[in-house]
Amino acid sequence: MRRGWPVAVLLAALLAGCSPVPSAAPPIVGSSPVAPWPAGASELTGPPSSTTAAPESCDPTASLRPSGPLPPVGQVPAGSTVDRIRARGRLIAGVDQNTYLMGFRNPFSGELEGFDVDMVREVARAVLGDPGAVQFKVLTSEQRIPALVERRVDVVVRTMTVTCERWRQVAFSTVYHQAGQRVLVPVDSGATGIGSLGGRRVCATRGSSSLANVAAAASRPVPVSVPDWTDCLVMLQQGQVDAISTDDTILAGFAAQDPYTKVVGPQFTAEPYGMAFPRADEDFVRFTNALLERLRADGTWASIHRRWLGEPPAPPVAVYRD
Repeated sequence: MRRGWPVAVLLAALLAGCSPVPSAAPPIVGSSPVAPWPAGASELTGPPSSTTAAPESCDPTASLRPSGPLPPVGQVPAGSTVDRIRARGRLIAGVDQNTYLMGFRNPFSGELEGFDVDMVREVARAVLGDPGAVQFKVLTSEQRIPALVERRVDVVVRTMTVTCERWRQVAFSTVYHQAGQRVLVPVDSGATGIGSLGGRRVCATRGSSSLANVAAAASRPVPVSVPDWTDCLVMLQQGQVDAISTDDTILAGFAAQDPYTKVVGPQFTAEPYGMAFPRADEDFVRFTNALLERLRADGTWASIHRRWLGEPPAPPVAVYRD
C-alpha cells in the first residue's frame, strides 16, 4: 500500500531543526499495524468445490431460438412468464453494485449504472414498456444461481459466464458480451500474466469461474477467495495479494479507479456473458433472445457498449441449439 511519510518521522525532523536539546523520550519501536483481511476472504488450499458435474460435452453459448420477432409490449401469451411479470408491474433483476463500468452504484446519485444495468433496462422496456420498471437485487457472484433457483429474481445480468455446468442449474440467453480473463497488478509489478504468478497470491470472487481458472493455472498461483470484487482491489492496494485475475471488463473498471494498477498478459480464457434465468422459464429465454436480436440489429447494443466500454466491436453472433 502506498503511504506518505510517517507522522513520527516528520515530527522528529521538526524537533531536530528547532531544538539542540536531545529528547529524553524512549525510541518508538514496533511496526505499523497489519491490515486485517476483508470479512470472508480466505486462501484456498485446493480447487474450489463444485456442486454439480459438467456434461460430457456441450456448446454453452448455444441458447434457445426465439419463437419469432419480438412481440409488441402487452402482446404475449396469457400465463407466460412475461405475462406474469407484466401483471406484477416490475421486472426483478439480479445485478452487481461493485463492478465499475459493468454494474456499480453511482456515489453521487446513488443509482445503479453500467453496461449490465442498461441491458436490464432494455429487458424491462421490452416487457413493460418502461426501462425504469425494474426492482434491482444486488447479488454477489456466489448468490447468482441460488437467487434464480429459488425464484427470488426473474433474471440475472451480472458479468456471468455461460458454462456447461451452469446450464444444468439455470438457462442462459445468447451471448451479449464476450470477455476474457486477464490479470491486474500494481504498476511497479514485474508480473507479465498468469504464467508469472506461480506461488503468488491471486484474488478472485467466490463462486466465479475466475477463481476456478486461477486454481487450475499451470503456474500454480495461490488463489485467494473473497465475497466481492471490491475486496480484491482493497487487498491489492494493501499488499495482501499480488494480483487480481478475472474478466478484462472487470479489470478495466479497476484500472480506471486506481491509476497505480495495470492490466497485463493476454486473455487466457474466453468468458462469454449470458443473461441467466430460472431453468424452467424457456419462454422468457426465447423472448429475451428475440430482444437481443433486435438490439444487435438496430444499434442499441453498440450504443450501450460505446457509453460504458468504448468503441464497440461487432456484437457477439447468436448461436442456437434448436
